[in-house]
Amino acid sequence: MHYRRLGKAGIKISEISLGSWITFGDQVAEKTAVELVHDAYEKGINFFDCADIYANGKAEIMLGNAIQGIERPTLIISSKVFWPTFEGVNGKGLSRKHIIESIDRSLKRLQLDYIDLYFCHRYDPDTSIEEVVQTMDMLVRSGKILYWGTSEWKAANIVQAIEYASRANLIGPVVEQPQYNLFQRTNVEENLEPLTRQYGLGLTTFSPLKNGILTGKYNNGIPEGSRASIENMGWLRDQVTVETIAKVREFVALAEELGVTSAQLSIAWVLRRKEVSSVITGASKVEQLDDNLAAAALVERLDELILDRIDAIFTGTQE
Repeated sequence: MHYRRLGKAGIKISEISLGSWITFGDQVAEKTAVELVHDAYEKGINFFDCADIYANGKAEIMLGNAIQGIERPTLIISSKVFWPTFEGVNGKGLSRKHIIESIDRSLKRLQLDYIDLYFCHRYDPDTSIEEVVQTMDMLVRSGKILYWGTSEWKAANIVQAIEYASRANLIGPVVEQPQYNLFQRTNVEENLEPLTRQYGLGLTTFSPLKNGILTGKYNNGIPEGSRASIENMGWLRDQVTVETIAKVREFVALAEELGVTSAQLSIAWVLRRKEVSSVITGASKVEQLDDNLAAAALVERLDELILDRIDAIFTGTQE
């Protein structure tokens, strides 16, 4: 396992990490979650990503149980705040009230004294940048979180937060968590990459397999038991279009030609960008995790010829 700095922050995180979105609390039993976390840790993963909204808090509970027995200083644990997590008009967003009440609930569910990385899960147009930065600064200084960042924020809003923090001598965001894969490239490559150079912003990208689509599992329809077959996953089924599958079939053929899986090729393609601090992967069984981890060794094989062939497949893809 290789470790990369989180932008200009002092900590290093595994370049491949394990996320809990969709799987923990929904798809996998707690026994499987424990196996996944411990197997990942033994193979070098130190960054485990979560959020208060995942499975309505069950994912945090499951991750908190899974990390028991692992030395806390060796772990990087993240969570997020924004989406509605309790009743009332103040039970969502990035107001100081919602953040303060949410962090305490997350800490309790995760069984932790502090969270390493705390993300503002979306931009909140109803709360000023000043209030958000002030509140996150307060959490760092209180010891409840060590670093904070944003997720799926526009570059302009991230710059507002960074520059206000600098002017006010407050602790600003050090990381953004965007979606980045072969179908969604523009935000990272055009909007966020300049921020990694100018401000030292770290990137922990998610969905490298485009919710499993890039594995080729949906090339011949939607298999029973897959994510897209779950009743509340209509948004994922909508992404399985004729045009998308045509591109994935070409991509799978290229991966087979290279003697690797399309999942490995997808993750390696993301890892090739040095401004990416970590690629957050998901897994519902140890075999999937092991397949994902093999992607790291593939990066050095991605020469210009292979990258050009990949670009040719996905040219013109609309986000």
